[in-house]
Amino acid sequence: MPFTRITVDPRQMGGVPCLRGLRIPVATVVGMVADGMSQEEILQAFPDLEPEDIREALRYAAEALRERELPLVSAP
Repeated sequence: MPFTRITVDPRQMGGVPCLRGLRIPVATVVGMVADGMSQEEILQAFPDLEPEDIREALRYAAEALRERELPLVSAP
């Protein structure tokens, strides 16, 4: 799956994945969604973003999780 809105530049933000060369990390946007913020709230907080940026950030995060195993704590 190609990601056209995700950029990685070692000279910017320490090389973390960002959106469209902006200094807005994918993880920040995904965290905002996880915290329950609406798309409108995220776009208000970051006026340079577009709705498709949010969708691609979520797709990128989902794909990143498919590529690795994360340690989980077993439920009691």
